Amino acid sequence: MATNPRIAPIERTTGRTWDEWLRFLDGIGAKDLDHGQIALQVYEELGDGFAQRGWWAQAVTVAYEQHIGRRIPGQRSDGTFQCSVSRATPLGMTELMERWRAFADGDAAVQEVLAGGELKVSGTDRRITWRTRAVDGSSIVVTSEPKKNGTASLVATQIGVPTLEANDEARERWTAVVERFLADVQPAR
Repeated sequence: MATNPRIAPIERTTGRTWDEWLRFLDGIGAKDLDHGQIALQVYEELGDGFAQRGWWAQAVTVAYEQHIGRRIPGQRSDGTFQCSVSRATPLGMTELMERWRAFADGDAAVQEVLAGGELKVSGTDRRITWRTRAVDGSSIVVTSEPKKNGTASLVATQIGVPTLEANDEARERWTAVVERFLADVQPAR
């Protein structure tokens, strides 16, 4: 069996081997607990002084659920999947979202996956978010996130995809969409 790539960072950061984590998790009866219950036990075990303990509690919990076969890589605790495609752009955050909105309105591949209904755009100085529903019931979230040099990254995420196969298709679709969008906004060389 291939080694889960989550294990080495967990061991390095928590100072515990994976076998030690497995003994702890078996000791609390984690096989009979749901995701939230396991994560809470790991969170408490990490203790108050542990940096980013919520994040690491989730990492240990997900790795454990993958270890026991409760979920496969990429699967969320609710059984659905999520994919994300991120690319840096030469545009600033606001211009990037304006260009994305215009592109998405006219792109057949984007329009084909949208369920219709309300499209929401919201923003702060940390990110601008475009969100809607897909025809399969999943959520589509596209964000414009600032980078230190005044440019921004575009992140396209589809959350709640029902199957692994559909998630693979969604990743391919969003990769192609983002690449087409970038070809449209990149300055000519």
